[in-house]
Amino acid sequence: MSPIRVGLIGAGYIATWHADALKATPGVTLSAVCDISESAAQGLAEAHGAQAFCDVDALIAAGCCDAVHILTPPHLHEALALQCMSAGLHVLVEKPVAESAAATLRMAEAAQAASVRFHPGHNFLGLPSYQRLKAEMATGSYGRISGCEITWALPLAPLRSGPYNLWLLREPRNLLLELGPHLVAFAHDLFGPVEITHAEASKPALLPGDDPRPQYIRAFGRAGTAEITFTLALVETVDDRSVTLRGSSARARLDFAQDVLVTERENPSDLVVNPLRRQLDLSRQHLGQGLRNAWIQARSLNTRNPYGQSFRGMNAAIYGALAKGAPVDRRFSADSAVAVMQSVEAMIDHLPSKVLQVAAPAVQTRDPKPTAMVIGGTGFIGRALTRRLAAEGRDVRVLSRGRSGPFPDLPDRVETVAASLHDLDQLTQAMEGIEVVFNLAKALETSWADALRNDVGVATRIGMACEKAGVQRLVYTGTIASYDMSDPRHTITEETGFPVDMSDRNLYARSKAECERQLLKLHRERGLPVVIARPGIVVGPGGPLQHWGIGRWHGAGAVRIWGHGRNTLPFVLNEDVADGLVRMIDAPVEGQSFNLIGEPMFSARDYFDAIAEQLGARIRVAPGNLYAFYASDAVKYALKKYALRRHGVIRPSLADWKSRAHFSPFDNSRPKQVLGWRPEPDRAAFVEKAILRANLMGF
Repeated sequence: MSPIRVGLIGAGYIATWHADALKATPGVTLSAVCDISESAAQGLAEAHGAQAFCDVDALIAAGCCDAVHILTPPHLHEALALQCMSAGLHVLVEKPVAESAAATLRMAEAAQAASVRFHPGHNFLGLPSYQRLKAEMATGSYGRISGCEITWALPLAPLRSGPYNLWLLREPRNLLLELGPHLVAFAHDLFGPVEITHAEASKPALLPGDDPRPQYIRAFGRAGTAEITFTLALVETVDDRSVTLRGSSARARLDFAQDVLVTERENPSDLVVNPLRRQLDLSRQHLGQGLRNAWIQARSLNTRNPYGQSFRGMNAAIYGALAKGAPVDRRFSADSAVAVMQSVEAMIDHLPSKVLQVAAPAVQTRDPKPTAMVIGGTGFIGRALTRRLAAEGRDVRVLSRGRSGPFPDLPDRVETVAASLHDLDQLTQAMEGIEVVFNLAKALETSWADALRNDVGVATRIGMACEKAGVQRLVYTGTIASYDMSDPRHTITEETGFPVDMSDRNLYARSKAECERQLLKLHRERGLPVVIARPGIVVGPGGPLQHWGIGRWHGAGAVRIWGHGRNTLPFVLNEDVADGLVRMIDAPVEGQSFNLIGEPMFSARDYFDAIAEQLGARIRVAPGNLYAFYASDAVKYALKKYALRRHGVIRPSLADWKSRAHFSPFDNSRPKQVLGWRPEPDRAAFVEKAILRANLMGF
């Protein structure tokens, strides 16, 4: 029997999970990947032996698919699903399947009319532990269920640090549309149709332009005999993604993020032994499931984590039924998609109207006439830089993937335009009338070939576009990560060179160093007016709590810092970085570089002590043995290269791992002398800006 050929429409982050799960699904082959980004489509397609397309019409015309997974932003789902279903393709649509229940119903009706299958991507219903929960509930093992609590408590960093142009943040209702289906799908599958009785929201985060988005949403509903509480908590919190059933005989708690099901039951022992037996039973369950999951992870070389297993379970149910000509699994049916979206929409309707309001943008009184362009202007540093330029009276053109940006309060000063970073002509045209270009773009790739294409190639292309457009100054942001910072006896200045051989460095450090090399080559050979800035560990308002420049985070409550954590780190405030970049516009410093490092103040341990003192939040801090990190990475490298046979795998050197601890001190005198730069010198003021005003916890 021929395998079912599946195409992916959309090659973003979630597409990798779908691709890996399809690869592990019997009787299925990944045949095509389609994305408007040619490089994204080709990269994922080549990794899985599939065809790449940049147009859905071309994918359909090629006749290479029997089914497609639609993985684009949600506002595109309906049109794409209708197009594919009318062409006779079965369709799986990532949640939310649409922006409304009415649109979901239209998709279900179109599937029926075309005699194809329409599946919602309720992946967590495919978890093995959820299947056990559902089966035990059906047998009456938990007794009669009176209550159910379904929780999604996971920090949502874009609410506080961007990017703000995501579909998720366009309207308050989008938060429930995006995350609500995870919760409601459980309730609907366990109990049937859910009646929503109340909803409330709190802890708003203010997006640029004082546009609030709720970070804490609770809804109450009823299904059969069960009273159901739905909770969304998006502030910095301990990860709690769970389903708890309260029955007359037991309480069952499914941690669907960890694939762990634990049942707490009464026992008939006397009052002395009873509590001991109860806790021993819970301990036995936790130990057993912990060992089981550890064995699964070790045996699969970390390819079957709970999230990945949820996609595998979903695919097995969907394509197993399709291959056999069996009825659709009701978990992933069109009826389920419609019912879930109806309940999510009911939650939205029960929220107070003021929660759903979007702040009106400022009234535009004139068209901006930009002389400055910021590439990467929607990012952490880019937002601060753009606002600093506008405050100084410059009009700014922000280059973005979309046509909206985080500056609704600056319509007279800031315009957002879309242009491909891979198209020299588009870039040149976008630079018309521009005097200074700030390139803050970066690409976090997983192979050197991709880094050369999407980071080094892009940086070089931007430089060439600046030449063609007659730009007077290009300011490029590199990174101090490109230095060898492993020796505490060696002070780093701008005269310190990068290692001659960067092949044993992490891809980000190596790629940024190569970008600098290519741009300086253009300066020497063709006079490109480039200046290079290398910011340190950037903190401040709009920055994340879980900063990976400090350590390896395990949720919001625990971090393993790089090294012992007692050496002074090269922190710098976001506003000081913006000030340094602006000072590079007119200074006679072409071809030069500057390390933007704040005054020495904090070690990693000092920083977390300050958070505890100022915010009353003690984060669990553990030292990170860099030799252990290096050895562990060596094992992972060997497994990836020889067991999983992955291409382009790199192994960073011991010096690279030590460099992450920033052992080498920095001398920041040069930007102060040449640019007149003055980073914040006062410790109390630094704490005020880096911690108190940074809204690190989200509330």
